[in-house]
Amino acid sequence: MSSPMQGSPLPATTDSLAQALEARSPSESISVLYRILENPSSSPDALRIKEQAISNLSELLTQEKKAEELRSLLTQLRPFFSLIPKAKTAKIVRGIIDSVAKIPGTSDLQISLCKEMVEWTRSEKRTFLRQRVEARLAALLMENREYPEALTLLSSLIKEVRRLDDKLLLVDIDLLESKLHFSLRNLPKAKAALTAARTAANAIYVPPAQQGTIDLQSGILHAEEKDYKTAYSYFFEAFEAFNALEDPRAVFSLKYMLLCKIMVNQADDVAGIISSKAGLNYVGPDVDAMKAVADAYSKRSLKFFETALRDYKAQLEEDPIVHRHLSSLYDTLLEQNLCRLIEPYSRVEIAYIAEMIELPLEHVEKKLSQMILDKKFAGTLDQGAGCLIIFEDPKPDAIFPATLETISNVSKVVDSLYARSAGIMA
Repeated sequence: MSSPMQGSPLPATTDSLAQALEARSPSESISVLYRILENPSSSPDALRIKEQAISNLSELLTQEKKAEELRSLLTQLRPFFSLIPKAKTAKIVRGIIDSVAKIPGTSDLQISLCKEMVEWTRSEKRTFLRQRVEARLAALLMENREYPEALTLLSSLIKEVRRLDDKLLLVDIDLLESKLHFSLRNLPKAKAALTAARTAANAIYVPPAQQGTIDLQSGILHAEEKDYKTAYSYFFEAFEAFNALEDPRAVFSLKYMLLCKIMVNQADDVAGIISSKAGLNYVGPDVDAMKAVADAYSKRSLKFFETALRDYKAQLEEDPIVHRHLSSLYDTLLEQNLCRLIEPYSRVEIAYIAEMIELPLEHVEKKLSQMILDKKFAGTLDQGAGCLIIFEDPKPDAIFPATLETISNVSKVVDSLYARSAGIMA
């Protein structure tokens, strides 16, 4: 095995591993570990030491952010993989790919690395490993917004895995398919894939992290259908699972829980959830952003709402799930504010309303027009005078429903008389 460091091979022993740990610098440790891997011995003890050396080397290269060296390491280890069991090979390969993922800005490198490994696993006929690397590749392509390629890859992979009935991998792939269809705004297919993931998960033991992922996706889909109460319970389950595992996704689950509370007009509960024992562990920009939105919503203040959107742009507008729901919340808040402002008037200048609500005149005029069309209130815009004329709510005339009911009853009587006369004629 050629290494980027020069030096003669070292014996694959615990003493050599200790030498790597005691080295004065990370680069020296990396050099020692490469020299252990160059040792030609393939005895059981030597192979065990080399496996430990690979693990240590991956950690050091990750710390030093040497993504290209991790990629080269996978290529260099191919002869070694033929000496160890396939399950151990799969563990090492996935471990090194995970290590590359920990280094920021390596998504393109991860994609090309996965494609390389898929080719190698095909040629080596390592189906188990190939399927898992392909699933990882599909997830990376989805993150990179290369949706058509990800969908093509997943479609063929799902058929293959269903045929082999590998339930654990099937749960992962179905979940991935659900996320992909959701990204493509195809809600029925996203729900169908999630149902398939739940069905597969019910037949096996699912690790807590995977169950948390299922609950998180369930919450996202229910929120999309505006069923915020059910979504909240799923986000809560996901939060509990991720919190117990100290998984970074816990903060997103908490964020979406707070979002659901705001969306069901229970913004006052947000402060209580944040100050709970579990909530205090996640105090930071994400939670602060939701608190700012909750405060703005409680005060019915568009100005505070816009300030929160501006101050926490990364946490609110750049999170597609939060952004989508906050857009509809902003619309609701704007309508409530406008209704409150125009309530005392029968005729009011649009410029005055715009000044009071601190929004551009064109924006306010367009919104009022939309509200009239949606029958949020009765009125008309006199654009020549720049005024809004509000009508009194017309009282429904009781005579029309009564007339319709009478006509309906007469119709029934005529029908029954016709049926009876037809019977006599026969």
